[in-house]
Amino acid sequence: MREPTGRRIRRVTDPLPALRLEGVSRRFGPVTALADIDLSVATGEAVLLLGHNGAGKSTLLRLAAGLVRPTAGRVTIGRAGGREVPSAARARIGYLGHRTFLHEHLTARENLELYASLYGRRDAAALAERWLARVGLERAAERVIRGFSRGMMQRLALARALIHDPQVLLLDEPASGLDPEGRRRLVEIVGEAHAAGGTLLVVSHDPALGLEIARRVVVLRRGRIVTDDRADSRSTADWALAAGGVAR
Repeated sequence: MREPTGRRIRRVTDPLPALRLEGVSRRFGPVTALADIDLSVATGEAVLLLGHNGAGKSTLLRLAAGLVRPTAGRVTIGRAGGREVPSAARARIGYLGHRTFLHEHLTARENLELYASLYGRRDAAALAERWLARVGLERAAERVIRGFSRGMMQRLALARALIHDPQVLLLDEPASGLDPEGRRRLVEIVGEAHAAGGTLLVVSHDPALGLEIARRVVVLRRGRIVTDDRADSRSTADWALAAGGVAR
């Protein structure tokens, strides 16, 4: 088990990690959200990211997804990297964040067909049909999503993030708003993606959920990595405490 000693925490991984952040910092005006982050996630690895509110978890995922640029440092997806994630590399990423990126004036089916088409998939209609069934929304396929519940929107957003068969999944509070059935489907779907070789970086305020998926845990505190260890090195309760009491 490794704890902070004022030095960077590094982990030896495969020669070509799926995701790598090197010396990454991000400031918003006078506020430093992330400070000198070094993080490497091996291909096929599943990592749980914990930390209290404001620790920098969502910012880290947004940087990895290419939604924001680092103030300093380099982000690399596979072989492609730089100050920002190249557009070609973004096609390898499935990102689920606090925003759903869904179009509320479209139906559930139309949303999924749109995103599949944007990723160049010629089988957009078949993919939409498959993913509506996978997330349990086949009966709501023709409904305009403006009236969807929070849980239904989250299910559809998960399908949107995975419809192009991404190699790297970045999931920020993926169980938000889900009922027990939705949570079960989430764990099953993400588990299957990981078993198929997908690389996962998951933020969850519920360590129990994250530990069903991940085998490695990274804890952020005030924008810095303070712990990076095997998931089985501590109990779920101890991981919650390590994250600052409220792992969000």
